Amino acid sequence: MIKKLACIVILSGISFAAISQVNTATKKTARPDIPGAFVLELGLNRGLSAPGDFSLGLWGSRTLNVYYQYEFRILKSKFSFVPGVGFSMERYKFKNSYVLDYANATAPEPSMIAPANAGYPSIKNSKLITNYFEIPAEIRFTLNPDDPARSFKIGVGGRIGYLFDSFTKIKYSENGETKKIKDKQDFNLTKIRYGLTGRIGFGNFSLFGYYNLTPLFEKGKGLKDSGTFNDFNTMTIGISLASF
Repeated sequence: MIKKLACIVILSGISFAAISQVNTATKKTARPDIPGAFVLELGLNRGLSAPGDFSLGLWGSRTLNVYYQYEFRILKSKFSFVPGVGFSMERYKFKNSYVLDYANATAPEPSMIAPANAGYPSIKNSKLITNYFEIPAEIRFTLNPDDPARSFKIGVGGRIGYLFDSFTKIKYSENGETKKIKDKQDFNLTKIRYGLTGRIGFGNFSLFGYYNLTPLFEKGKGLKDSGTFNDFNTMTIGISLASF
């Protein structure tokens, strides 16, 4: 899903660029002035104080956020309120090839199953994918609010999200053939999450960070560490690109 959306965004950018060139050459129509901004964020996910068997690969554990935001300037100051709406698509790749699943049909909570006990031969990679509908909002300071595309800016805020899709994806080899399987479940993941965001950048490029205030799994229903529930949180850091 992440690759498909990225391709759509890239193709859309190429199309808009081509249209812009044609308009510049003919000078018959003006470029459409769409209010607000479309934001594309690419980031890396980490589990904070997660159980040892919830060990994540660096690049394979990534996020793609796609938002539409609208900036409301506060009076004539350099501050503005920026709400938005969009989607956050996250994946967690387990570098030890463990599989997130229930130990048996009656198990009340999921666990990390060792590759030898997961029921799949020669596991190549194992991932958890979570997709959220989200509402971000931030207070932003822009050094030159009259020319935001060429100005330094910094923002702090938060976002709230609803989990609408989750599944594991397992890639394994059997009889010389590579196979993939998806297991679509909620795995006791937290349905409604909220967290803090921050960003700093120049023009339409910025660095961002997100700290999830709610645990990845529901409290007392997620993964255990040495027999005790580990209600760990997650964070994401990455880059952000916006259109103006």
